[in-house]
Amino acid sequence: MKKTALIVGSTGLVGSFLLQKLLEDDYYEKVTVLVRRPIDRIHPRLRQVIYEFDRPFIDKVRADDIYCCLGTTIKKAGSKDAFRKVDYGYPLQIAQFAHENGASRYAVVTAMGSDEKSMFFYNRVKGQLENELRKIPFDGLYIFRPSMLLGKRDDFRAGEDIAKIFMKLVRPLLPRNIRAIHASQVAEAMFSYVKQDLPGVHYINSGSMQQFAVTNDLP
Repeated sequence: MKKTALIVGSTGLVGSFLLQKLLEDDYYEKVTVLVRRPIDRIHPRLRQVIYEFDRPFIDKVRADDIYCCLGTTIKKAGSKDAFRKVDYGYPLQIAQFAHENGASRYAVVTAMGSDEKSMFFYNRVKGQLENELRKIPFDGLYIFRPSMLLGKRDDFRAGEDIAKIFMKLVRPLLPRNIRAIHASQVAEAMFSYVKQDLPGVHYINSGSMQQFAVTNDLP
């Protein structure tokens, strides 16, 4: 019997490529996306579910495999507390609901350098999320830690764009795990690892994800 998938963060950089990949492949019978408002996408296997994270409804978080691609920046969120809510609170909420509803596998995007003891707030929050997720007894937990993400964003981030240019220039000189990685490679890696159905907790670093092909365009 074919499985079902649910994506949180399907309109983001990684999530957009992941949604495209899951709809192109027939591995899943149904792909559900939790969205704040309907997205401009129609597909016979796609189900859109309106979801408010601050007014959560557990029954909406149902699938065999959960993919969490949520993420923001402190600048965009407006404060450290708001950032923590999006990058820690929401992914944990979804994981807890999903497990209660029988989900087997949970894949999440965190970041290279995630560490609950990090001196950097961003990495510390990501590390705290990873530790809390490990306490939930999923059959398989897959934690993806990409380096700087490449790909076209809808929102303009001047500092990040400059950093991307620099990372591309020095790419040949950097170890694979530090090189910037395209968002489509992260999406491909998520789908690939989840399909393997490996039990336990798995950390997938940026270098390991570099092996996957780059998809430059979205529909």
